[in-house]
Amino acid sequence: MSFPGLPRSAPGEVLLVCTCYEGDKARWGDLLDEIGGRREGGAFVLADGRVRLRPVEGGGWHYLHGGNVPALLPGGGPVPPVVVLADISVVYGGSGPLLVDVAAIPGRAVRVASARLGEVLDALLRGALVFDDLVRAMDRYGEYQGDRGRPAFPAPTPRARRSFPALPATDAALLVRTDFGDEQGWRTLLDELGGVDEDGFLNADPDFDEIDEDDFPLRALTVDDRAFEGLSPGQVPALVPPEKHTTLVALADARTFAGPGRPLTVVDLYDIPGHIAVLPGREVGSMACNLEIANMDFYDFVAVEGVRPWWEG
Repeated sequence: MSFPGLPRSAPGEVLLVCTCYEGDKARWGDLLDEIGGRREGGAFVLADGRVRLRPVEGGGWHYLHGGNVPALLPGGGPVPPVVVLADISVVYGGSGPLLVDVAAIPGRAVRVASARLGEVLDALLRGALVFDDLVRAMDRYGEYQGDRGRPAFPAPTPRARRSFPALPATDAALLVRTDFGDEQGWRTLLDELGGVDEDGFLNADPDFDEIDEDDFPLRALTVDDRAFEGLSPGQVPALVPPEKHTTLVALADARTFAGPGRPLTVVDLYDIPGHIAVLPGREVGSMACNLEIANMDFYDFVAVEGVRPWWEG
């Protein structure tokens, strides 16, 4: 799937992109009423006039995901700190708008309550907040300053910003090795997860008659390439090609080879791009299966600090 480029924003202006359509009609839900402010010249003026939010409509952006946004911005001008998406979760799920980082770690995202959008954008534009502040203070649902418990495993911030190649395009999951200090540990992990074929696929052709529903194998394309050494979760969404609907990306990082149960860091690509769930490797296959059939949401797998995860019950 390809998307058209996004328009250039004026200084002090933030794009609000609708990504949910019925036919050619943009669906905003109640968002435009909930954010407050006043209309002025095709924009919404928020935070006592300090923020101009410009709605952007076009059916070509239907189902645009946060990780795809950075590549669609025009080059050669100032980079805005964020682009705001009004997606299907806003229109039909009652969620707040999705703020996509396009400056610090492009492609990661966090949600903000609609009524607080002007306040948060104003703080970002003034430099009183940076995107890392939003990520650190979001709850398990990916909303900034939520009241339902912080994640037990906050997403790490890269020590130094660097570029990475695109990840392979696949409709399955991806298992990406990002730590190269334990070769035997990596081989053992692959064996424990079911083994790979000559094309690098885990469980490429499973026998569904023999599968235990409570121990579903992870079907994933493995990526064992030092070009991805040190890749952090927040950098992942922008590297996933848009032409395929990759289920999830699981990172085999330093935690994987140091902790019991060989935990994998699983990255959300769609609802809250860059949000993570850390769980034992043996559970990731069931997670992928439940996400594929929309039986569970990503946040159902996010452990909350001080609360025993359900899969340990």
